[in-house]
Amino acid sequence: MGFEIRKDRGPQGRKKLERERAEYFRLMESGYSSQAACRIVGVNRRTGKRWRNGTNPTSGRPGAPPVTEAPRPSLLSGRYLNESDRIHIADRLREGASLRTIAAELGRSPSTISREVRRNRTEGARNDWHYRPHAAQARANQRRARPKPGKLVANPELRGIVQSWLEMKWSPEQILDEGGVVLFEGLPQSWC
Repeated sequence: MGFEIRKDRGPQGRKKLERERAEYFRLMESGYSSQAACRIVGVNRRTGKRWRNGTNPTSGRPGAPPVTEAPRPSLLSGRYLNESDRIHIADRLREGASLRTIAAELGRSPSTISREVRRNRTEGARNDWHYRPHAAQARANQRRARPKPGKLVANPELRGIVQSWLEMKWSPEQILDEGGVVLFEGLPQSWC
């Protein structure tokens, strides 16, 4: 870390804690929690909260404007494409770059880029298509919506059958074989 807590913590006038505030937000952007960033910068946890939310302890004066957080990279960003990846794809497609070139730039498989473009392109009027990154991100978020209802919640008949087996003291391992298939011949395949 290149930041050192100032030794002289006396009154600083209008620019009070400006350097600390800037470092606090830099740490927050790099993934530190508010509490950890406050500890590193050397300010109280409540001060960090006021900086983040834009409030001031004195009721007469408004605080600094609240921080509008930029969308943080998803925790799944190593596996799934995020919005910045999709914007990069759209820009490079407009420039005429090949899917393999785009894949190499993003460090992804060419099949991932091909599948993304095919899945999220919009057909035009003259049999042409366009890739719209924000619409693609919205569709991806909708497809990945959690929590998804479980099979037992969605199908009351299946839930009743499994419940009856549990009441007969069957273990979940006895109800499900190792492949996760319900051990009952008469159940429709869509239930399993």
